[in-house]
Amino acid sequence: MRIDSHQHFWRYNPQRDGWITDEMAALKRDCLPEELLATMRASGVDACVAVQADQSEAETRFLLDLAARHREIVGVVGWVDLRDPELETRLAEYARYPKLRGFRHIVQAEPDDRFLLRQDFLQGVERLASFGFTYDVLIYARHLHVANEFVLRLSEPKLVVDHLAKPAIKDKELSTWTQGMRMLARNRNVYCKLSGMVTEANWANWKVSDLKPYLDVVFEAFGIDRLMFGSDWPVCLLAASYAQVKGAIEEYMRDFNVVDKDKVFGLNAAHFYGLPTEL
Repeated sequence: MRIDSHQHFWRYNPQRDGWITDEMAALKRDCLPEELLATMRASGVDACVAVQADQSEAETRFLLDLAARHREIVGVVGWVDLRDPELETRLAEYARYPKLRGFRHIVQAEPDDRFLLRQDFLQGVERLASFGFTYDVLIYARHLHVANEFVLRLSEPKLVVDHLAKPAIKDKELSTWTQGMRMLARNRNVYCKLSGMVTEANWANWKVSDLKPYLDVVFEAFGIDRLMFGSDWPVCLLAASYAQVKGAIEEYMRDFNVVDKDKVFGLNAAHFYGLPTEL
């Protein structure tokens, strides 16, 4: 089964969704399963993981409701306040939802670049493993050294880095990011999503060759068992169609064997999130 490990849904709200700037006007609309699922099917993708875009438990419930109505949404990465003194109770309640597989915090938007190392946040992430939940790490490249320290302070949770930690592909910055990603990849509980690259490149005229140096690094550092395809739909539409995003990874992996392709395009996501391998 082909699984898209990373995409979003929303009913557009200009007050809530202030991160969607005028430059991103194409995203100022409702983006819902009916549109994505048809697009996925046309690209040979069977299922997806819906990831939070708003930091509220209302967002988590919204995604769970969509997942309950669409079997193709096989997993949800929601949001909960990981610093909440009552977190244990909240996680116990969420554990009743089998499609809820993990949580994410929009760390990249925090003014404190060392937010990941706050003790209450670390303790919250640490609690996830006992309920079978994962954690998606959403950071910029400048946070990679902090992220490595974050990982080293944790004992159990399975972690996945979203969007290759957003390297500056447009500016062709590679060396500092490479060092940080290789350091992070030494931790065997850390995976990486092959997502979000086209929007870090030049939106108007990116090429697969622009992405190749970054893909080379993560394939070498993480290995074939800890990488997973993600479209980052609908955000990807700022720079590319769904088919183009998937096609870029397919072109890069053109000479890989079938087993390795199956891992990147589904099996690794299923293993990481604990998803079914057929609908």
